[in-house]
Amino acid sequence: MDTSAYVKAVFEQSNTFADWVHGQDAAAPVPTCPKWTLADLVDHVGGTQRVVAKLVGERMTEPSRAFASYVPGPTDSAQWRAWLTDAAAEVKQAFELVADDTPVWDPSGGAAGVQFWSRRLFGEACVHRADAAAALGIQYELAPEPAVAAIEDWLDTMTSRGYWENRPDFADAMRGGGQTLHFHATDAPGEWLVRREPDMVVLERTHTKADVAVRGPATELLLVLSRRRPLDAAPTLDLHGDRALLDHWIEHMDWVNAG
Repeated sequence: MDTSAYVKAVFEQSNTFADWVHGQDAAAPVPTCPKWTLADLVDHVGGTQRVVAKLVGERMTEPSRAFASYVPGPTDSAQWRAWLTDAAAEVKQAFELVADDTPVWDPSGGAAGVQFWSRRLFGEACVHRADAAAALGIQYELAPEPAVAAIEDWLDTMTSRGYWENRPDFADAMRGGGQTLHFHATDAPGEWLVRREPDMVVLERTHTKADVAVRGPATELLLVLSRRRPLDAAPTLDLHGDRALLDHWIEHMDWVNAG
């Protein structure tokens, strides 16, 4: 997927999310984010999109002013649809104003800028729509190809140099001596090898033997890797190798603000 495809998907998924949550109980718990209510989830989705729209649209190379502009979501759930669709529209407009190589700050450490944020918002939209589905008892569906793209976002973000350097707790937990994990989507092209090294986590797109391997439908794989579904509740996934290594990996996939 390219930047425009990511942004289009963010817009579409955000509007679906807005339709789902509109008028719902703001205090409803979100099982996949145990510390959050539905209001917290809505606030995070819409607020984050507005921050990124400001970063990208104003071509910021330093993020403090964008983060300082964070606006909490409405407390009245009857206002949620309009607030969320406005945020998605701001994102769409912001990305229309820039090119892929426009300098924009991002936390990856790789100076990916515009491309980083289009993919990161896409990954967020996929995962948080799963959160809303869990909170509201709605069946979650995602086609295999976008599910693979969301896995790519999740793994690339969590193994980035910026994440390692900015999250010392994650770095301490993930330091290793070459232990490997292999993830393989079976219904769309997508394979990843993760290797834990003393000073980084290495991500490769390859097929090879590993200490533990998980394979199965891309959407199921996404939900398990992003901690939205326990492995034991994902019977379509096949596990081979060191279960404890996989459990340790998933336990520490705690992206900031649970998402």
